[in-house]
Amino acid sequence: MKKIFSTLLILLLPSVTLLAQSTTEAVTPSLWDDPYLLFYISVGFMFIVILLVLTVAVYMLKVLNIMVKKTQIEKAAEEGREYKPGPTMWEKIWQGANNFVPVEKEATILLDHNYDGIRELDNHLPPWWSYLFIATIIWGAIYLFAYHVTDSLPLSIGEYDNEVAVANDQLQRRKAASPGIQIDENNVSATTDAANLKDGKSTFTSICASCHRVDGGGDIGPNLTDEYWKHGGTMTDVYKVVKNGVTGTNMVAWGGTMSPEKMRNVASYLLTLVGTNPVNGKKPEGSLFKAEPIAPKVDSVKVQASL
Repeated sequence: MKKIFSTLLILLLPSVTLLAQSTTEAVTPSLWDDPYLLFYISVGFMFIVILLVLTVAVYMLKVLNIMVKKTQIEKAAEEGREYKPGPTMWEKIWQGANNFVPVEKEATILLDHNYDGIRELDNHLPPWWSYLFIATIIWGAIYLFAYHVTDSLPLSIGEYDNEVAVANDQLQRRKAASPGIQIDENNVSATTDAANLKDGKSTFTSICASCHRVDGGGDIGPNLTDEYWKHGGTMTDVYKVVKNGVTGTNMVAWGGTMSPEKMRNVASYLLTLVGTNPVNGKKPEGSLFKAEPIAPKVDSVKVQASL
């Protein structure tokens, strides 16, 4: 016991010393300024006390077992018989959980089956397995009643819908707190910002190039570098096509998966391709539309290098 208390004192002394130093030193930003410091110290002290109590309890239990064993040995000696230690607490728990039949009594559960000298014992299921099986049946009944009969608790799809509703509510709150740029087909205008055009090029290369080619010369989709347009060549027209798609074609609607800013950026970048005349471009489709191509406000050489 003295060793235990000595060890505990050694562990606590550094903390007490540091705490005393922190109260005497000038107030400076440090670990000791943490508002939760007292909470951490209290939790740590409680943990040490609990550990100490458990250590003492185990020690006292061990001493008690030694004293009981000594008493039983002395009693057996007085009665003139040999001392035989009984089962320990763990052995009793293990025996009760499994209900083993002693080896000397196995003949009572021996079946008549005989396979080349191999006999079979009529062992029953261990109690722990039976209790667990009964517990699963009870839990299944509770689950059925709570989730399917009374609808007291939500199923997986219900939990998912609830989480989506909460996420949408949080999204709406954030949008209301910081509305940002509101872009739609009614007010969209082409951007000339180099960073926006770079973002538009990235989107075009990763998504649109599979049908229109990286240079915009057209493949499955029409040529985007000439002055002929099937659905109009204004910024509003191009934005609408990106957002709503074209029914009956491979042009899908991106309004549900792409932000308005990204749709504006890719539509603006698309208009910068007009007049670039790539090699082996697809033949013109649609109606002629004359418009000035969109160009960045900064130096064109630098823009091309950044794009």
